[in-house]
Amino acid sequence: MNNQRFVLIQGSRENSDHTPKDSRNIGHIVANAIQAGFRIGMAVRIGQVDGRIVGYNIGHFGLFRGKDYPLLVRTRYGTAKCSLAEVAAT
Repeated sequence: MNNQRFVLIQGSRENSDHTPKDSRNIGHIVANAIQAGFRIGMAVRIGQVDGRIVGYNIGHFGLFRGKDYPLLVRTRYGTAKCSLAEVAAT
């Protein structure tokens, strides 16, 4: 068992240049994905790679924000953040 100590550093990004400017919230985007049939456990394909939806990306910051990439898809290569246009139901 790894007994390495976990340290939490409090921070804030309120004044960051990366603060979301889109008025649509992540909850609305995830609700749209669910309405479109992309539910947790669903088998999907990213190109030629089979995967399964394992969750929803609720991140507001970074290159792969939930607004643009709301689906978390587990494949044999790892878990990917995907847009609705990148996945197809199998």
